[in-house]
Amino acid sequence: MSWGISHLLALLAGFCLDLLLGDPQWAPHPVRAIGALIAGLEKLLRRVFPKRPGGELAAGAVLVILTVSIPTALTVLLLWACSLASPWLALAAESVLCYQLLATRSLAVESRKVYQALKAGDLAGARRAVSMIVGRDTQQLDEAGVARAAVETVAENASDGVIAPLLFLALGGAPLGMAYKAVNTMDSMVGYQNDKYLYFGRPAARLDDALNFFPARLAGALMCLGSTAAGYDGKNAWRVFKRDRKKHKSPNSAHTEAACAGALQLRLAGPNYYFGRLVEKPYIGDDQRPIEALDILRAGRILYATAFFALLIFCGAPLVILMFPW
Repeated sequence: MSWGISHLLALLAGFCLDLLLGDPQWAPHPVRAIGALIAGLEKLLRRVFPKRPGGELAAGAVLVILTVSIPTALTVLLLWACSLASPWLALAAESVLCYQLLATRSLAVESRKVYQALKAGDLAGARRAVSMIVGRDTQQLDEAGVARAAVETVAENASDGVIAPLLFLALGGAPLGMAYKAVNTMDSMVGYQNDKYLYFGRPAARLDDALNFFPARLAGALMCLGSTAAGYDGKNAWRVFKRDRKKHKSPNSAHTEAACAGALQLRLAGPNYYFGRLVEKPYIGDDQRPIEALDILRAGRILYATAFFALLIFCGAPLVILMFPW
C-alpha cells in the first residue's frame, strides 16, 4: 500500500470515527496536549526573553518553532514506529490521529446543547452552553442573541475546525494535520491584540492567517454548495459570501459566516461585548427574517453537508484516482 493511499484511507476512517464518536472529554487528546505545551513554553520563554517588544517578538517566534516542531516530530516518530511493526498498525494509528484532529461532530453537538436549552425555555442554561463555544460575553444575551452566537460559531469554526484540517490531512497526512492544529491552537491561546499578547502572540497570529488564507476561502465556497445540498438558499449564500466575506478584522474569519448567513437568510455578527467592552463589528448578511433556535440545527446541517463535500473533493476523488489509475 503506497503512502498516499494509506494516509487518505486513514483520513476517511478518521472522518467516520469523528462522526460516530465526536470528542470524548475523558480520553487523551493531542490538542489538549498542545495547549499544555503552549502554556508551559509561554511561562519559560517569558522568563528567558527580555520584556520589551523585540524580546517578546523573538519569544513568540521561538514559541511557534517549538510548538509546531515538537508535536509534528512526535507524530512522525509514532507513525514510523508503528510502521516497523505493521503497516496496518500505522494505518490504525493515523486514523485515530485524523479523528482527533477533526471537530465536525463535536461542533454540532456542542451547539445542539444551546438549542436544547433554548427549546426547554432555560435561557440561563443556554447562556452557559453557548459560553463554552464562543469568546464573547454571554450573561446579558437574550434568546435571539444566544441563538445568533451559536450559529456564528458553527459557521466560523467550520473553516478552522473541519475544512482546513481536512485539507492539510489530505495533503500531508497526520503530521501536516498536527502542524496545522498546533498553529491554530497557538492562535486561539496567544493570538490576541491586547497588552499581554500584542507582540508575543503576533508570530502565531500571522502564521495562522497565512495557513488559513486559502482554506477559509475554499470553505466559504464549499459552504455555499453545502447549503444547497442541505436544502437552504445556496444562491443567496453565494451572493452574501461574495459581498460580506471580508467584513471582519481577521482576513479569514467571515467567509463561512457570510455563506451561512446568506443560506439561512439571516443577519449575523454586529456589535458584541468582549470582557465587558463593546466591540463594534459590521453586520454580515441581510435581516430577511428573525433568527430562531432552530437556526442552530440548520447551521449544523449545513456544516455536515459542507464537510461531506470537502471529504469528497480532498479525499474521495484522490483516493479513487490513486487506487484505480486510468
